[in-house]
Amino acid sequence: MGRDLTALFDPRSVAVVGASDDPAKYGHAVAAQALRAPDRRPVHLVNRRGGTVLGRAAATSLAAIGEPVELVVISVPGAGFEAAVDDALACGAKAIVAITAGFAEAGPAGVARQRAIADRVRAAGAVLVGPNCLGIADNTTELYLASDRFAIGAVALLSQSGNLALELQLRGEPHGLGFSRFVSLGNQADVTLVDLVEDCARHEATTAIAVYAEDFGDGRAFAAAAASAGKPVVLLTAGRGSASARSAQSHTGALTTSADVVAAACRDAGVELVRTPREMTVALAALASGPRTRGRRTAVLTDGGGHGAIAADTAEDAGLDVPELGGPTQDGLRAVLWEQSSVGNPVDLAGMGEQRPLSYADTARELLAADEVDAVLMTGYFGGYAASEGGLGGGPSGGSVLADGEARAAKEIVAHLAAAPKPLVLQSMYPQSPSCRVLAEAGVPVFAATEDAARALAAMTGRAAAGATGIPSLPPPAAPLEDPGYHAVRALLGAAGVPFPAAREVMDEAGLLAAAAEFDGPYVLKALHLLHKSDAGGVALRLADRDALLAAYREMHARLGAPAHSVEAMADLSDGIELIVGVNQDPRFGPVAMVGLGGVLTETLRDVAFALAPVPAARAEALLRGLRGAALLDGVRGRPAVDVAAAAAVVERITTVAAAHPEIAELEVNPLLVRPDGALALDARAVLH
Repeated sequence: MGRDLTALFDPRSVAVVGASDDPAKYGHAVAAQALRAPDRRPVHLVNRRGGTVLGRAAATSLAAIGEPVELVVISVPGAGFEAAVDDALACGAKAIVAITAGFAEAGPAGVARQRAIADRVRAAGAVLVGPNCLGIADNTTELYLASDRFAIGAVALLSQSGNLALELQLRGEPHGLGFSRFVSLGNQADVTLVDLVEDCARHEATTAIAVYAEDFGDGRAFAAAAASAGKPVVLLTAGRGSASARSAQSHTGALTTSADVVAAACRDAGVELVRTPREMTVALAALASGPRTRGRRTAVLTDGGGHGAIAADTAEDAGLDVPELGGPTQDGLRAVLWEQSSVGNPVDLAGMGEQRPLSYADTARELLAADEVDAVLMTGYFGGYAASEGGLGGGPSGGSVLADGEARAAKEIVAHLAAAPKPLVLQSMYPQSPSCRVLAEAGVPVFAATEDAARALAAMTGRAAAGATGIPSLPPPAAPLEDPGYHAVRALLGAAGVPFPAAREVMDEAGLLAAAAEFDGPYVLKALHLLHKSDAGGVALRLADRDALLAAYREMHARLGAPAHSVEAMADLSDGIELIVGVNQDPRFGPVAMVGLGGVLTETLRDVAFALAPVPAARAEALLRGLRGAALLDGVRGRPAVDVAAAAAVVERITTVAAAHPEIAELEVNPLLVRPDGALALDARAVLH
């Protein structure tokens, strides 16, 4: 059930320690907000000098109040913070909101202070938000303990930035977006982002959760909480482009960035990941509106070729599909449009809207009813006729006749949408016109920018709309790997069912010849204990017999001086595709898997996909088939298709091993050769923390 945060969001009484008449102090702003609902619960103001604050008598201490207080806001200088926490706990506080800064964000000494305070709060059975936060608010319980007001609505906003929260409120207002709750996360010394997501998921008045986070804490737990929330979670985060391991010693580590990790976690959890406050507002407006669907086949409905072409391109950029419509759907459209209209997709009225505004509604009806259409993007002039009549500027002559017709069309579109619910988004040159407001009030997202409309439709469709693949559970930790050597890593993976060619580690020529006698050629010779064997010329392939093997050994040993070598059976590379499978331990999200086209061109091609590990075989196959070069797997130019299912099964085994060994920072199999008759790991590497 998660932690009980009732005392935080619906306390029986509140005290503001550090309340002040000085507008420059945060205690003034919080106290003023707290007094907005004095009849909902007792609100006590505490100032060590006593007197009055905001016209009310102020107690000199919490003890001087003379009765228990369930929630205490602390906004005092850092030197007095610990004493204020002790006083709050002594007066029975079950929740503390710590505005005071100067803790973990200030360095190691601050971290130690913060940890000690959090321990005291937990030991007392209380909860702490912050420190270094900007307060909380709950519009559903009339709890106002932040410096600003938040419009009433159904979005819970959990943010590490106060200014971003205010921007989201301003951007959301034109779309009718409001907030059920606001929590400034602060340093998350006790109450974490995970705790808050879990509580907001249980909060009936919250229908969507918006998160701005710079520090996830336990990112995997956040993803799991979001996946099980049962309501949309929209995430805006910073620092996506920084490399998670700048000193990576494998292709996996070198190619895995924070952006990849966060995107993989969000995709698996069904979280809508956005890049800017504007995009977050767009996604929230969409998710607060009509139905969602798995499919992304989008019909573009326009009244001008230019708008239609731009909308189609923008929709595809947003990940939507804009396929040509089938014959029956085109026939249905021709029956309601005139000859010069285009019915392929985009569907262009080609001026018919000016002759008969109801053609907008007729066309929307046909598209919403078509089984081959998952969503509809309307774009262009719709709304302009009523805008002209209403004095909003623009529009052809025609006055009230066209305006009335457009208003009727808007109402009919709403009726058609109710009869055939599908995601429908409108981009209009006149988004504030009466006709557009009819659609907006019926739950149709309306935007001025084409890119916003396309992004909104993307949020209403696809994987996130239908539920995520889920966050995989970590296996129990296995006995730690102590030897990261090549053959030890092969043995570890081989024990898990990862197939390798026959191989022997050799130290000298006698051992080399003994190994060659154990299996037939052709042979492979590898110099061990080199970071990148191929780059250093430490791999020799297709050595036909023992004489060729011995010659290659002598040359390689003289050139590189490696203390050990590996003699291996040469795999049949014909009709094979080389893949890479790796796992990188992320400090926030744990093991993250990477699969893609492999071999020596891995970092050049960069055709890879990511997921939280371990990766089930079915998920692994979906990742492989989603690669840009996935067509290679099914055979091209006369080559046969390879056994993708076998490769996916090996991916599951490799990623499960890595997930069970947190001491391994990077684990990689490259290449994993997949052929028509199965998969074979040809090389492996592990890097310990």
